[in-house]
Amino acid sequence: MHTQQQSASERAELIHSYQHVRVETEQLCAPLAVEDFGIQTTVEVSPPKWHLAHVSWFFETFLLKPFRREYREFHAQFGYLFNSYYQQVGTMHPRPERGLLSRPTVAEVMDYRAHVDEAMCALIDSAPARDWPEINRRLIIGLNHEQQHQELLLTDIKHIFSYNPLLPAYRGDLQVPRNRPVSMRWIDGKQGQVEIGHQGAGFAYDNEMPRHTVWLQPHRLANRLVTNGEYLEFIRDEGYTRPELWLADGWYHLQQTGWQAPLYWLHRDEQWMEKTLGGLRPLELHLPVTHVSYYEADAYARWVGKRLPTEAEWENASNTVPVQGNFRTADCLHPESPIAAEGLLQMFGDCWEWTSSAYSAYPGYRADAGALGEYNGKFMCNQQVLRGGSCVTPQAHIRASYRNFFYPQERWQFMGVRLAEDVRG
Repeated sequence: MHTQQQSASERAELIHSYQHVRVETEQLCAPLAVEDFGIQTTVEVSPPKWHLAHVSWFFETFLLKPFRREYREFHAQFGYLFNSYYQQVGTMHPRPERGLLSRPTVAEVMDYRAHVDEAMCALIDSAPARDWPEINRRLIIGLNHEQQHQELLLTDIKHIFSYNPLLPAYRGDLQVPRNRPVSMRWIDGKQGQVEIGHQGAGFAYDNEMPRHTVWLQPHRLANRLVTNGEYLEFIRDEGYTRPELWLADGWYHLQQTGWQAPLYWLHRDEQWMEKTLGGLRPLELHLPVTHVSYYEADAYARWVGKRLPTEAEWENASNTVPVQGNFRTADCLHPESPIAAEGLLQMFGDCWEWTSSAYSAYPGYRADAGALGEYNGKFMCNQQVLRGGSCVTPQAHIRASYRNFFYPQERWQFMGVRLAEDVRG
């Protein structure tokens, strides 16, 4: 793909990959009614139709306009409506107000997607060889970008549906999560000098590079994620009312929000329930706790006398296990108990795992030039790194070096907890 010349079969393969990702996005929206597409329930959540349009705007802006001379915009104002945060591209509609727009309609957004798809396939099929290296690079970024929005679609839909007092299900035919007890064990991590960061072939974002050396102190990682039942004990021990367990910012945020449990937990008729993409369900004690903020994850770790892993500890450990787990293709769309009972479990899939590492640049990092350099680099402040993917992540999208990042108070994503501990001599 990175050569100057590209055969007809290679172009056809690229077109197939592009079409496959685009169809997957639309299939995720198939269970929705037209009334569901325009709702925004909080600042972090975007309406489903905004996601559908934004990923199309990405291809239009970074591929079609620069490389397809005859391309004509679908609508002159869509750049303003569907730019997310690329300041170098132009001004944008305020993020908190995305849910206030009844127009464009869902039908118009789908027409926009079809317009972009036709032009993209023509670009891939006919672009001159001299442009291929940069077209290929931007196309792969665009496809990975849309996969990220596929995950965001599902987490945003979950928030939208959970906000409704009727508690509708996104899908009533989802697989029931596996629910069985697995003992927590402690796995020794490698100590000393190790390397982390992306290496070898295959796509990676710029924030995963360059590969560099770090030093790991003696430590252990828990073999699995913290469960609902274990977190429930923290609640019963008044963990949400004990300031000694909380970071100062976390305690302040707790006082402002009144949190008493993870997002989507509901105490009804003296029973804990959980809102899921499959509807309201009884809280299953052996499933991983999810939708907790960094503040909650850190407080829980303090309560049990442990800590959260660093991202270097997590990545080094993850290199010993295959990238397999409960991803979106499992059609469960909820964390579940691990299959095995030995070794490191749930490193990939189920829940994004909070680490104690602040999201910052690796030594020697340089953001890409131009507007695409805004993709990751400008967010390297006041956020925490999460690792491993979740039950709504496309499996092909994740890898050991993948760095996700969110603000410490956010919890609408499938965010979970793996414990770590220091090993004293």
